[in-house]
Amino acid sequence: MAVKVRIPTPLRKLTEGKDEVTAEGTTVREVIDDLEKRYPGIKERICEEDGSIRKFVNLYVNDEDIRFKLNLDTELKEGDELSIIPAIAGGMC
Repeated sequence: MAVKVRIPTPLRKLTEGKDEVTAEGTTVREVIDDLEKRYPGIKERICEEDGSIRKFVNLYVNDEDIRFKLNLDTELKEGDELSIIPAIAGGMC
């Protein structure tokens, strides 16, 4: 099953400059694994060594944060869109 994945600017060097790619999988975890097969090195920028999502990376399925769903086990269906969004920190207090 194909899922559209939106790629943030910092990761586009791994996707040959593409801001959107297609990946296969029925869960977010499977899509990330498929992305790694197609674009080696992308998983280590999204996930920690233990497989969990990095602290400053947010993943959304159709505008819903996966942390409020089933996290990496969030199910996907044909036509869903997975967005990888790096968290932005900083500014003045």
